[in-house]
Amino acid sequence: MWLGVDYYPEQWDSGLMEADLETMIELGCNVIRIAEFAWHLMEPVEGSYDFSFFDSVIAKAKEKGLSVILGTPTAAIPAWLAKRYPEVLGEYEGGRKRAYGSRHVNCLNSPAFRRAAEGIVQAMVEHYRDEPQVIAWQVDNECGHEGSDVCYCPRCHAAFQQYLARKFCGDIDTLNETYGTAFWSQGYNSFDEIPLPTESNAAHNPALRLDWERFCSESWCEFIAFQVNLIKSIAPQAVVIHDFPGGGLEKHVDFSRAAQPLDVAAYNNYPVWGGQKEPLPPHEIAFGLDYIRGLKGQNFWITEAIMGAQGHDVIGYLPRPNQAALWSYQSLAHGCSSLLYFRYRGATKGAEQFCLGILDADNVKGRKFREVQQVFQTIAPYAQAMQAPIKSQVAMLYDFDSLAAFRVQRQSLLLDCQQEMKKLYRPFFNRNVPVDIVPHSADLSGYQILFMPLMIIARPELQEKAARFVEEGGTLVLTYRTALKDEDNNLVFGQAVPVGYTELAGVRVAESESLQEENAFPVVGQGRCAGAQGSGGIFRDLLEPAGAEVLYHYGDPFYAQYAAVTRHSWGQGTVYYLGCSLDRDTTDHLIEGILTERQIQTIPSDPGVEVAVRGEEGQQVRLYLNHNSYDAKAGNISLPPFACKLEPVEKA
Repeated sequence: MWLGVDYYPEQWDSGLMEADLETMIELGCNVIRIAEFAWHLMEPVEGSYDFSFFDSVIAKAKEKGLSVILGTPTAAIPAWLAKRYPEVLGEYEGGRKRAYGSRHVNCLNSPAFRRAAEGIVQAMVEHYRDEPQVIAWQVDNECGHEGSDVCYCPRCHAAFQQYLARKFCGDIDTLNETYGTAFWSQGYNSFDEIPLPTESNAAHNPALRLDWERFCSESWCEFIAFQVNLIKSIAPQAVVIHDFPGGGLEKHVDFSRAAQPLDVAAYNNYPVWGGQKEPLPPHEIAFGLDYIRGLKGQNFWITEAIMGAQGHDVIGYLPRPNQAALWSYQSLAHGCSSLLYFRYRGATKGAEQFCLGILDADNVKGRKFREVQQVFQTIAPYAQAMQAPIKSQVAMLYDFDSLAAFRVQRQSLLLDCQQEMKKLYRPFFNRNVPVDIVPHSADLSGYQILFMPLMIIARPELQEKAARFVEEGGTLVLTYRTALKDEDNNLVFGQAVPVGYTELAGVRVAESESLQEENAFPVVGQGRCAGAQGSGGIFRDLLEPAGAEVLYHYGDPFYAQYAAVTRHSWGQGTVYYLGCSLDRDTTDHLIEGILTERQIQTIPSDPGVEVAVRGEEGQQVRLYLNHNSYDAKAGNISLPPFACKLEPVEKA
C-alpha cells in the first residue's frame, strides 16, 4: 500500500530537501509523487534534455527509502514551445486563443505539441526505465479539467472533419442521410464543408453535436493511450496511472474509455474547493469515489487527498479538525488502495498559493501534520484489507453518449443528469449498501439490482443485456427519458418509447412533458403503494401500462389517468419504470421496497454515519465514519464529530 505526498522540490530551495524527506518519513510516507509540472526544468530549450535535478531527488529518496511516482509533464507546456509554435495553443469558441501562462493551454491535436510531448516522454522513460525507485508513471494531469476537454482551433476543426470522414467511410451522402441535413438546407458536398458547432443564431444539428462530443472525447482518450503505449514500448513492466479530476460525468471526455489502457485509475478527491460555503454532502463524495472505482471495475489510488483549505484566487472552506482525515478514510471505504496527499507544503509562489498543504508556508508541523500522521499510522496495518476488491450487489449504469445527448439538448432547465443519479444513489448510501457506478459496457453478472437512469440513447446491445439480466432474476430500474433516440442522436421513427424496452417494462410512453419545477405535480400511490403521496417534477413521461402494475399515478388535473411509477414482472425478474423525477421521500420509499424485495442486507446507523467493510478472508476491517459535526452512533458504536473508527472483523 502506497502512502505519501505530492512533492514539488523544484519550487523550493534545494537545501530544504533533506529535511523535507525526513519529515515525510516521520509522517509515515513510503512514496512521493514528483515532476508532473516540470517540463521546462527537464527541457529548458527544445530538444535539450536535462534530468539532473530529478536524478538528485530520486537518489535522495532512495537514500531515505522512499519510492517515486513520476509524472509526465505534458499538462503544462514550456514557454519556448508556445513562442516557437504558437499554433500549439488551443482556442476558445469564436477563435480566441488561450493565453500562455496557465496549464492545459495546449491543443491535443496540434502536431507541434504532439512532437514535443513525444520527445519529453520518450526521453524521460528512456532515462528512468531501469530506476527501481520509480514504482509508477503518471501520464499528464487531470484530463478534461479547466475546459481542456474542448478546443475550437483550425487543427481541431480539420481533425473533426477527418474523424467524420473515417466514421462514414468517406461517404458524404451517408452523413447527410444520417444527420438529416435536408433540414434547414444543410446538405454537404464534402467533409471539408462541415462546421464546428460553435455559436450561431439557432441550434446546430443534434447528430453533428453528438459526434463533436465523441470527437472531443476521442482526442483525450487517444492522447492518454499514446502516452501509455509509448511508456510501455520502452519500459514494458511499467505501472501507468492517470489522476482523474472530479465531475467526470459532466466532462466532454469518456473517463471509462480513457482509463482502459491504464494499469490503475487514480483520483484527485476534492470534497470542497475555493468559494464553496461548505463541502459536498457525504453521499456525493461517496458517489464520486464509486464512479472512479467503476472506471476499470477495480480499486483505485487517491493521488490528491486534501488536508487544508483550497482555492486559486478564492479560498475555500477549511476542513474542520479531523474532517479531511475522515474524507481519507471514506476513500478507503470505497476502494482506495493507495493514498497520497496534496500537497506536502503549500506554495509561496505561483497560482496555487492558496491550495494549502500538510505544512503551510510557515513550515511548522501543526494540526494537519498530526492528522495525516495519524491516518497513515491507523491504516498501514490494514494494507491487505485495502487491496481486496469491493463486491456490490447494486450497480448504476451511465452512458457517455446519453449524457452528451443531454448536454446537446438539455430538455428541462432543471435537468442535471449527475444530480438525478445521486438522488437515486443516496438511499443506498444512507443504508450502507455499496453501489458500483459503471459504464454501460460493464459486465452485469453478480448484481441483483441495476439502475439505468436517463439512458436516452437506445442501444440494441444494452437492451439485450438488460433483458437477459431481468430474465435471469435481476431487478432493473429505468427512468424517464429512456431509449428515446438512436445512436446518431435522432428520434426513432415508428417505435413506441422506451424503444426496445416496452415489452420488458410492460409500459409505453404516451406523451412527455418538460417541467421547470422540482415539485410540479402530485403523485398518488395505488395498489401496494396505496395511501402514499408525493410529488414529482423536472420532466415526466405519461405512462400507459401494458402489463405493468401501477404503483403511483399522476395526481394533477388532465393527467391523473396516466401512471407515474410502474412495476413489471418479466422472466424471473422485475422492471421498475420511474416516469418522473420524484421527491426525496418517495424515492427513498421505493428503493427501500426494492431492497426489502431483494432481501439485501442494510446496516442501520444514524443519519450521516457511514459504515463499510473492507477486506476478505485473512483480514477484514469495518469502518465507522461520522460525517456530522456532532456526536452520532452506528449501533452501539459512538463517534465524536468527524471521527472514524476502524475495527477488525472477527472471524465467524
